[in-house]
Amino acid sequence: MEYQGIRNWEGLLDPLDDNLRGEILRYGDFVDAAYKSFDFNPSSPTYANCRFPKRTLFERSGFRDTGYRVTKHLRATSVIQLPRWMEKAPSWMFTQSSWIGYVAVSQNKAEIARLGRRDVVIAFRGTATCLEWLENLRATLTQLPNTECDKNGSDESGPMVERGFLSLYTSGTPIRPSLQEMVREESKRLLQTYGDEPLSLTIAGHSLGAALATLAAYDIKTTFNRVPVLVTVISFGGPRVGNRSFRQLLDKQGTKVLRIVNSDDVITKLPGFVIDGDQNDVADKGDLISMASFPSWIQKRMEDTQWVYAEVGRELRLSSKDSPYLNSINVATCHDLKTYLHLVNGFVSSSCPFVEKAKRFLGNRRR
Repeated sequence: MEYQGIRNWEGLLDPLDDNLRGEILRYGDFVDAAYKSFDFNPSSPTYANCRFPKRTLFERSGFRDTGYRVTKHLRATSVIQLPRWMEKAPSWMFTQSSWIGYVAVSQNKAEIARLGRRDVVIAFRGTATCLEWLENLRATLTQLPNTECDKNGSDESGPMVERGFLSLYTSGTPIRPSLQEMVREESKRLLQTYGDEPLSLTIAGHSLGAALATLAAYDIKTTFNRVPVLVTVISFGGPRVGNRSFRQLLDKQGTKVLRIVNSDDVITKLPGFVIDGDQNDVADKGDLISMASFPSWIQKRMEDTQWVYAEVGRELRLSSKDSPYLNSINVATCHDLKTYLHLVNGFVSSSCPFVEKAKRFLGNRRR
């Protein structure tokens, strides 16, 4: 359970514990399977859907012998309406609902024995469709529904999250349930089925998927708050999600978040900006704005804006520049999931950031 964050990964990140490294890479492979299962071809009749049925998803995406079984496909829906002058644009640009990931549960007895519990995995891919990109750009903070501030109609800035991420998580149509509804329904079913066993819930995602994983973890802990289940988020290259009050809410409910961050990945420094204060777990203080240099009234105004975010959970900070095996360091490469897995595999500690074995790992993945 320590590898799931029950003690906030204390003493396991620097140097990086080898068993924890293996678990991070394993959950990264679940996310990679979501990418490989998605139909990215706009001319395909199954564009934005999953290419494989649940029964063979892992095998056909090249992720064999997992010991897990996919139990549900997940979809996200955007409610953004494109302007009328775009009516002649290709139809794929208007794709409103798309396959975003899946839920899987460990079934293999040996894997359950290795973990010491049954594990439920929710895996989310990153941004893929036109409307998802537009949702990413809705970067201002909005009130998180069903919190005390929201119920009381308070003007105080309570827990707030990025508007576009929340929209993708909660939006649905008359014929398409929201991602939130699907996550809740399947979580309830699995908790009822396996609730008498030792159980963990691990939500892994990359980029947009990491943001959705954080929202899903919060939602599950809030909806099923009496269930004694450890909920853990493994975030690869995730953007910022919410403000300081949202982070405090996650901490209070016991949601564990491990953010794997590439210092050279600009996506992890968006949206908005982060102020200092109690962000002691952020390794790169250069990403923070020092509040001490501003008068108190400016500090208050800044905190009340819809652009002040806070980092959540614990951080494992890596850097593309530490790897001698990455041929190019650009925005796309630094954000790529494979780059993240390569850096995790090679990272030893902040004083010895990379080792030779990562070269073999990257080569195997390219093959």
